[in-house]
Amino acid sequence: MSLYSLVMLTLSAIIGSGWLFGAGMAAQIAGPAAVLSWILGAVVIGLIAVNYIELGTMFPTSGGMSQYAAFSHGPLLGFVAGWSNWLSLLTIIPIEAVAAVQYMSSWPWSWANWTRGFLRDGNITNQGLVIVFLFILAFTLLNFWSVKLLTRFTSFISIFKLAIPTLTIIVLIWTGFEPQNFAHTAGFMPAGSASIFSATTAAGIIFSYNAFQTTINMGNEIEHPERNILWGIVIAFGISTVIYTMLQVAFIGAVPAGMLQHGWQGVNFQSPFADLAILLNLGWLSTLLYLDAFVSPFGTGVSFVATTSRALAAMTGTKHVPTRLGEINRKYQTPRRAMIVNMLLGVVLVAGFRNWSTLSNVISTSTLIAYLTGPVTVTALRHQGPKFVRPFRLHGLNWWAPLAYVLASLAIYWAKWPTTIEVFGVIALGLVCYVYYEIRKPAGWQSLRASLKGSRWLLAEMVWLTIMSLMGSAEFGGLGTLPYPLDFVFVAAGSLACYYLGVHDAYYSESFRIAEELNQRVNED
Repeated sequence: MSLYSLVMLTLSAIIGSGWLFGAGMAAQIAGPAAVLSWILGAVVIGLIAVNYIELGTMFPTSGGMSQYAAFSHGPLLGFVAGWSNWLSLLTIIPIEAVAAVQYMSSWPWSWANWTRGFLRDGNITNQGLVIVFLFILAFTLLNFWSVKLLTRFTSFISIFKLAIPTLTIIVLIWTGFEPQNFAHTAGFMPAGSASIFSATTAAGIIFSYNAFQTTINMGNEIEHPERNILWGIVIAFGISTVIYTMLQVAFIGAVPAGMLQHGWQGVNFQSPFADLAILLNLGWLSTLLYLDAFVSPFGTGVSFVATTSRALAAMTGTKHVPTRLGEINRKYQTPRRAMIVNMLLGVVLVAGFRNWSTLSNVISTSTLIAYLTGPVTVTALRHQGPKFVRPFRLHGLNWWAPLAYVLASLAIYWAKWPTTIEVFGVIALGLVCYVYYEIRKPAGWQSLRASLKGSRWLLAEMVWLTIMSLMGSAEFGGLGTLPYPLDFVFVAAGSLACYYLGVHDAYYSESFRIAEELNQRVNED
């Protein structure tokens, strides 16, 4: 996969349903200050990404995001990180299908009356579920035969996905932009500063930026990974940040002033940009937007079938999930069994969670839990493997790694109670699977005790965030024992302690030998 194909694949993953719904939801939560939420989300995910760039260029392997933590802290932490990351990726497949169907349900044409029954009270109906299932099937089949077919499809579709959001920004600013909207009613920050932070997760902003890991997970399928992983992420992430931020600016400025009589909370569009275009008498633009609501989620869904299948296949390396899921088809070089399992689980997920907002919140939280391991792992490996070849070396790591870790912890807190405890509970279910396979090994109990030490910091982090989420400020769903913004100080202080405990608890395990072998490939390059 060339750098161009890699950038197109990553852009196709990043610019999905997030742009179709994120701006409208963020405006409801934070008003004009939602622009800052997109910038904040980019800073949080960008700082996390640079840690993973160092890891990705050191260990170019498919599904790498599911393996790095095991290299420094043993199989249990690797499993928790891989499980959390896989859950978040798995949820993206149905959420993109849900996004497309939600836009379809508001098609304004008379011949499309049959789509009106796809959505009711914000939730996908049983009729809509059938269409969602067909989307998921199509996502999977486009990945089933080869990486070559995938890259050709995503390179083509990415151009379209870049053109429509860019055109939307230009047209809305040119034809309907009202600067006074940024100071309307209660001003730039009508819901207070806390809303800027809550919008990053509740409006799917973290979710929208999450797809940078598509580049990391393609690993050894990339030409010159020691160089192209870095530039693939930098280019794709930079372009998407500009597009997302400008889309929010355009949305805020284009909302008709008459709709703001009851504040930004009263601005509730089913299909935000398409509905806005219709209000501004831009019928041609609304048609393009309805078309893109088909194309953008489709491109992202296809990309994440590739990413998710490789993440699940990579988890089989430690033999804590059925190893047959990791088998690669010899002819097409794709993990077909993993794809089929993900497809079936995606169908189950969408049957249980039937709206875009709920799914995006779950994705954001579970993703961030997996991301917590990145800064700890990259710092620990500086001590464990000082002679490892590092094509990209993050300067100032002792500052950037803890900062990225603390910001990720805060972003989990911003998801609000009870989302935090619900996601922690789902992750805990994965531990049952781990223990079952671990104790069946000859040295199972001994190995389990060793790996528990390497994972205790993350368990402490999840307990700490649970307590903070419950006792924190009312703005973030807590009981209000700790007022805002004092709650941020407590979350950051406890999380920083967990970070340094994590760096201290790194140890040499069998997984470290895999890291050495992977890094030797970089030597050969």
